[in-house]
Amino acid sequence: MSGAASPAAEFSAVLLSELVRRGVRDVVVSPGSRSQSLALAAARLEKAGLVRLRVRIDERVGGFLALGLAVEEQRPVVVIVTSGTAVANLHPAMLEAHHSGVPLIVITADRPAELRGVGANQATVQPGIFGEAARHTFDIDAPTGAPGEREAAVDLAAQILDAAQSPSRPGPVHVNLALADPLSGPWPEDFFSSDADADEVAREAETPRGESLALDYEPGTVVVAGHAAGPEAEAVARALGAPLLAEVSSGAHFGPNLVVAYRDLLDRANFGDRVERVIVFGHPTLSRQVPALIQRPGVETIVVRSHGADDYNPGHAVGTFVDAVHVVSGPDDSPTARSWLGRWVMTSRTELEQHDAPPIDIAISDEPTDQAAFSRAVLKGIRASVSRRALVEAVWRMTWPHDRLVLGASRLIREADQVVPGKKISVHANRGLAGIDGTIATGIGIALASQDATGVAAAGVTRVLIGDLTLLHDAGAMLFGVGEPRPRIQVIVGNDDGGTIFDGLEVATVADPSSFDRVQLTPQLIAMEQLALAYGWEYVLVRSRGELEGALTPREYPTLIEVRLER
Repeated sequence: MSGAASPAAEFSAVLLSELVRRGVRDVVVSPGSRSQSLALAAARLEKAGLVRLRVRIDERVGGFLALGLAVEEQRPVVVIVTSGTAVANLHPAMLEAHHSGVPLIVITADRPAELRGVGANQATVQPGIFGEAARHTFDIDAPTGAPGEREAAVDLAAQILDAAQSPSRPGPVHVNLALADPLSGPWPEDFFSSDADADEVAREAETPRGESLALDYEPGTVVVAGHAAGPEAEAVARALGAPLLAEVSSGAHFGPNLVVAYRDLLDRANFGDRVERVIVFGHPTLSRQVPALIQRPGVETIVVRSHGADDYNPGHAVGTFVDAVHVVSGPDDSPTARSWLGRWVMTSRTELEQHDAPPIDIAISDEPTDQAAFSRAVLKGIRASVSRRALVEAVWRMTWPHDRLVLGASRLIREADQVVPGKKISVHANRGLAGIDGTIATGIGIALASQDATGVAAAGVTRVLIGDLTLLHDAGAMLFGVGEPRPRIQVIVGNDDGGTIFDGLEVATVADPSSFDRVQLTPQLIAMEQLALAYGWEYVLVRSRGELEGALTPREYPTLIEVRLER
């Protein structure tokens, strides 16, 4: 690169290359003028084969794309945007990362001090704009080329990573970097300027968290695995001989102790009312029964802290918070110990079987009339409309360990939580705040990261299961710019014409129906086939159960699958 010297360009290059040297592998850029030195530095690093660069024109999409990359890779991801409203568009992703403990590094370009507070174009108060959602905010004065700035950039990179990947509380970090003209200039001759270990990020992420609480077997114990609890919850439940009440996005929804019908059993006599101790992993969000159980007098609750912003503490009723647990003694071989777990597991299985679709009960003989009746019954089942349960069961059945599954904040994740059997697969949902923001972008980030790690040919497919409003809220994420990689991804939309999740809430029983439909249900008319065509996606319409599994067969290109559901 030729031209006049640019302190902005040199500082940007050193800062980004040092982040890369210390382990950052992905950068997401949204275009802008004030951030050009950062964006061009990222492009140069990509050409050198040192980072994977993603470009998105919508900053909100870029933020959630980075969130998905960071979730899948379990390492910090850098997001670069320009000044002004571009920064504010990152707030939803920052909030989700904050509440979920996801390490995002947001670098926002800003005007230098002399252009702040004087009505300059695209200038607002950017330091502190994310409030407590940022683990730390660095407000950096505009580089001037003074001695020591290069070393300051190297030191800043180390501080950023320390804040983003704190072993006890990882999360998003805001770097607000003022940049003055000239914003572009020659690339520094040497990229790397320190002896930092390139594996430092991975090693720090594995640092143990605090002391571990010893657990003994106690009758009446259940283990609750909320969102992102991880497989440790399943291992602890098994070692304690305790029922495992694991949400579908917990990462622990598998194993012999799993109780899928936990909501029903928590409400039932001789089950929920017999619980005396609850051990919680992750962030439970999908039932009212779990927080009600914890708040019941006489129930002891132990919460294993997660990386999110807040310790789980419904009704301020939790008595013990710990960083980790380990099991000292498991259940004995007494009938009481065996029956506690067995009753939960077997009753749950019976409950699910009772709600399964009844088999086709026709006696088959060689008589043509019997065979014709059987064929008609099979055909009727194939032509039947798709229920929510049939949809989530089909998606679950078609998803394997090499695949990825992303569940949106709609009725469908709750349906899945109540019916899908145990299976050790990778499931994600943005449950930090449980909003519908950025679900498609998050799924694309997860898809890109998983397929980068294994190679597209060897990787599975990423399925994103959402409702129609969640699709419309993040439709811009379907845009892939020229030269941007397209992962193997299916966005599966259960289209019931609006936010029918509200039908199950109290508001549906008290509101005037027409007002309820307009301000809560918010029905929309959208030609999804045309939407898919506009963004260059394949499109499949599912009208019946017979079409469902064929539609879910993996394809090589991004596919939008519309499944019509009744309200």
